[in-house]
Amino acid sequence: MKTAEEVRSGTSPSRTVAAPSRPRRRIDWSHVGLAPLALLFVLPLLWEVLASFMADAQINKYPPALVPDGIHLDGYRYVFTNTDFPRWFLNSVLVSLVSVVSNLVLCSLAAYGFARLRFRGSGVLFGLLVATIIIPFQLTMIPTFILMKNLGLADSLGALILPNLVSVFGVYLLRQFFLALPRDIEEAAIIDGCGRLQVLVRIVLPLARPALATLAALTFLTSWNDLTWPLIAISTDDNYTLQLGLTTFAGQHHTIWSAVMAGNVITTLPVLIVFLLTQRTFIQSLTSTAVKG
Repeated sequence: MKTAEEVRSGTSPSRTVAAPSRPRRRIDWSHVGLAPLALLFVLPLLWEVLASFMADAQINKYPPALVPDGIHLDGYRYVFTNTDFPRWFLNSVLVSLVSVVSNLVLCSLAAYGFARLRFRGSGVLFGLLVATIIIPFQLTMIPTFILMKNLGLADSLGALILPNLVSVFGVYLLRQFFLALPRDIEEAAIIDGCGRLQVLVRIVLPLARPALATLAALTFLTSWNDLTWPLIAISTDDNYTLQLGLTTFAGQHHTIWSAVMAGNVITTLPVLIVFLLTQRTFIQSLTSTAVKG
């Protein structure tokens, strides 16, 4: 006979319920091989952070010191008191944010047109557009500078923003992603009376968030780290970006390395934040764009 405890629990003395076994975690040997490589890439960044808290004498000595002998804030103090670093920071933020927003809007419109609208010569036009990616910037920087000068935008933030309003790579990336999306939902919305622009805004763009996030991150990184074009287009200190302002720390006969390290640390922080926020979307968007070509 069953005991009262067995009746309540619904078990019998001759039958026992085995606990589910947990699956064993397998070791991914690729991670074991990639860990030393990741450490190799992290070490220079880690030393840069540590060097920003060193004095110039400790940075310049040989062999180089790996750990600061104390917390020295001379580099950070020089950055914020002897330069226009806050203004340079705001200039970089303004240029990067405008470039990101304009690329998301304009690239989305162009990419959706090439992906969904069929017109004569669309394939040839898209091929010619993509072919311009192979043209190096060194061939176009002088005509671009002359154009900015004729427009009255030389030595202004407008000269940094206007050439970066839209990118061919952004059009290509979003177009490939749009091709991978099913047409059924769009066709149903068109039958219900939605226009092409409403379909793009209300249906396509919400589905394309991974590609949009990837484009935003890549555009931000490119605009934020750009040095060549600001070096050509900007000549006034008030219009310097961060990358251009950091070059002023290195003199002809003397370089303030503690200030260089401190400025690089502050400049790198926004890049790391953007990367951490968008890293999960890279693989998803790039995989989706490879479905159709």
